[in-house]
Amino acid sequence: MRSPGVRLYLLLVALPVLAIAFVLHRGAGLAASPALGVPAAGGAHGAAHGPAGTGVSFALLLGQLLVVLAATRACGFLLRRIGQPHVVGEMLAGILLGPSLFGLLAPSAAAALFPPQGFALLGSLSQVGMVLYMFLVGMDLDTSALREKSGAALLTSHTSIAVPFALGTALALGLYHRFAPPGVAFVPFALFLGAALSVTAFPVLARILAEKDMLRAPLGALALSAAAVDDVTAWTILAAITVYVRSAGAEAVPWTSLAGLGVFVAAGYFLRRPLRRSVARAFARAGTMTQGQIAVLVGLALAGALVTELLGVHALFGAFFVGLTLASERRLAEAARERLESALVVVLVPLYFAFTGLRTRLDLLVGPDLWGWAIAIIGVAVAGKLGGSALAARLSGVPGRDALVLGALLNTRGLMELVILNIGLDLGVLSLELFSIMVLMAFTTTLMTSPLLSLLRVPRTA
Repeated sequence: MRSPGVRLYLLLVALPVLAIAFVLHRGAGLAASPALGVPAAGGAHGAAHGPAGTGVSFALLLGQLLVVLAATRACGFLLRRIGQPHVVGEMLAGILLGPSLFGLLAPSAAAALFPPQGFALLGSLSQVGMVLYMFLVGMDLDTSALREKSGAALLTSHTSIAVPFALGTALALGLYHRFAPPGVAFVPFALFLGAALSVTAFPVLARILAEKDMLRAPLGALALSAAAVDDVTAWTILAAITVYVRSAGAEAVPWTSLAGLGVFVAAGYFLRRPLRRSVARAFARAGTMTQGQIAVLVGLALAGALVTELLGVHALFGAFFVGLTLASERRLAEAARERLESALVVVLVPLYFAFTGLRTRLDLLVGPDLWGWAIAIIGVAVAGKLGGSALAARLSGVPGRDALVLGALLNTRGLMELVILNIGLDLGVLSLELFSIMVLMAFTTTLMTSPLLSLLRVPRTA
């Protein structure tokens, strides 16, 4: 595998970035249009981010937890039987519990189990789970692998972001007047659409590689490295977009937020080594992960999340970044995952799927027009992510079939896509129609990964 040159990087990454800038410049003059009869995200059909849920009984919350747990485990078990990763079943369960199916078949029962006033509490619990989960995702990134495979992994990853991002912003020109919420300018709308099309789900990818016995294979290592670069790059882009969107319409540039974010990142960079040493020494002395050490790690995750939330970025970015500062301590990361991951994956993360499903309105996608846009978005997402990364890998010297396998793996969006979509809906950048189409895209692209790998006859670890 040859190291990609500067010209190749300029062709596959810099050219799409220039295309993004051109589209944003052309679209900046488009006037925002009123919504076309679509209920707002906080409306009666799914109060996505309404007022705090007062009056929601603890018994109801326990009932919601039981139903979500049973649905996600059942769907995960069934999907595993047909060769899909468990997370695909969890995504499906979240959609089925929402107004797309449960709300249609049994509206009274759905309203009683998931009343709009209970959304805020359910959403808060799911967000806490995601904060800790993103902290573990950051810790689980193998930064040494990034350095060892910096050439092909960097080119493939950045191409797999730049190409779908450029296609997404171009697609936004056609989607803007049809799907943008009232008062939303073109640039934030296009930026969020591009970001949503360009993400890869690193945790889901790692699970698929483990199930396919590919973690130790050269192609699996390259896929993980590219996905790790993808995650770091995508979250950095998302943080910048979030600050931009939250400051849109403000009279002054949010210098306080930008400066605070810079201080936060710089502090993490300069304190990472002493922090790693102190945490690693405590872990080595005890010989195991103690409750005190778990409390310290959880406290660090919550502190990072609090800082970035107060800065106007997003809590998940802070938790992910703090986890990333500890990423080189592999034994510590594995021990933390063993102690925390089971409770998160079984209980709290499924709540995030359910919360997303309750906001998803596939019943709004009525008529050939909406389904045509849905097919177009899925097609652009696959062409940009799978096609772009496969092309970059092939031009880097990866054999043809392996390049397609790598593209199929990086096309996996899963949970990370849902995180971006929920942030976009919370910020009011995405309408419920477009949010629902994008959730369908995330599910479809994740669902297609395993069949594509089987079709391409992926070789297992040598």
